[in-house]
Amino acid sequence: MMKQWKLKEIVLMSIFGVVFAVIYLLFYFFGQGLRNFLTPFGLAPFGYEVIFGIWFIVSIIAAYVIRKPGAAFWSELIAGTVQVLIGSPAGPRLIISAAIQGLGAEVVFAATRYRNFSLYVLVLAGMSAAVFSYAWGWFQSGLAALTPGLIAATFAVRVLSGALLAGLLGKYISDQLAQTGVLRGYALGKELQEKREKEAS
Repeated sequence: MMKQWKLKEIVLMSIFGVVFAVIYLLFYFFGQGLRNFLTPFGLAPFGYEVIFGIWFIVSIIAAYVIRKPGAAFWSELIAGTVQVLIGSPAGPRLIISAAIQGLGAEVVFAATRYRNFSLYVLVLAGMSAAVFSYAWGWFQSGLAALTPGLIAATFAVRVLSGALLAGLLGKYISDQLAQTGVLRGYALGKELQEKREKEAS
């Protein structure tokens, strides 16, 4: 899957994975605080759901920037593995969760044969990661024990979070990085450069 990859692309994907592992871990504690805050209102199940999309964002960014098969999957897996190594309370099973989330995003990019990285596709990838993660959580996190109404509500919130915090925000962050010129050696940076040259001609 990675035969066509350049060394610098592998390095960048790994950097993304490590950086977002730290961010993910911070959001784990933020989500716990949010859950505690919402508990008196009977909304504890939504504590993590509203921010769940943040845990898919590295797969969107890596795929959008590098545009190679496997970028979404491997970046998410790296992030999950690093989280475990730096002491995530979620434990080793987090690696499986990360792999499933990354696969959820990857299938959308694969469906386009890695040729379409429009906002629409990025948002769909974030939503797909949410669907895959919810399916895994159904068995692993006890989501099946919720009432039908809560299942529908938490599922909808997670998918929306995936669309906004992974798809939309992931594109925004990537575009901002590309504007600085640090990604000029990668697919997204080259696309931006070609666009500038066309506008200037």
